[in-house]
Amino acid sequence: MKVKRVISASSSRFAAQLFNLITVVVLLISMTTLLLGKLLASQKIGFLPLVLSMPPIMIWLGASIFVYASIAHHPNPRTAYYNKWAGYRYYGVMGSLMVFGAPLYDLFDGWKGLMLVMGLAVTIIVPWALFDLYRAAHEPWQDMTIEVDI
Repeated sequence: MKVKRVISASSSRFAAQLFNLITVVVLLISMTTLLLGKLLASQKIGFLPLVLSMPPIMIWLGASIFVYASIAHHPNPRTAYYNKWAGYRYYGVMGSLMVFGAPLYDLFDGWKGLMLVMGLAVTIIVPWALFDLYRAAHEPWQDMTIEVDI
């Protein structure tokens, strides 16, 4: 038996923006805690900025897989498109920082390297994500009717 369901335009738009929105929030929280940790840390607890800034990114790295997968097969192709590119950006930058982050961290004496690595992630991801949030908000979304088997 097939039942018709309506996916509202606002729901499709929100799903298209969700991955980018959470990514921007997490990166800004992580960068803020990094800077705050550097201000609070003395020479004896120099690892504090690292300890404060990494948990939001690590938690989002795990949770983002579920968010990405839940939106990847959305019936609206534009929603899946925005989700796909948000995932490409985030996973591409985070993956490349896994390769280049450790040498930069060592090369620039610890926290300066961490600031550089986090700064690169924020500089690369946040402007594109904000631009995609803007584009998705101004796109003409329409309600969709789909048939679902029950």
